[in-house]
Amino acid sequence: MFVVLLTYEKGLDVIDALLAEHIRFLEAQYAAGVFLLSGRREPRTGGVILARCENREALLAILARDPFWREGAARYEVVEFVPSMAGAGLDALLHF
Repeated sequence: MFVVLLTYEKGLDVIDALLAEHIRFLEAQYAAGVFLLSGRREPRTGGVILARCENREALLAILARDPFWREGAARYEVVEFVPSMAGAGLDALLHF
């Protein structure tokens, strides 16, 4: 499992111009079962994605299709981890 931390590298005017395309990218990854949770950071300096993917290289190839990445509007930190505990109702996340 992976946590992807996005940090905006360009102004919110650029981010907002790319937002509709970024949302379509996110929706496609949810439909493919890759992304499990996502949202904005507060304050609005980037975002966070919880993802499951077979390996880091495959995830990086997917992230490269994000318009934020493509346009250099955000940098990405990818943290891989092995979940070992989960809160009530989230047990299914332990089996990825």
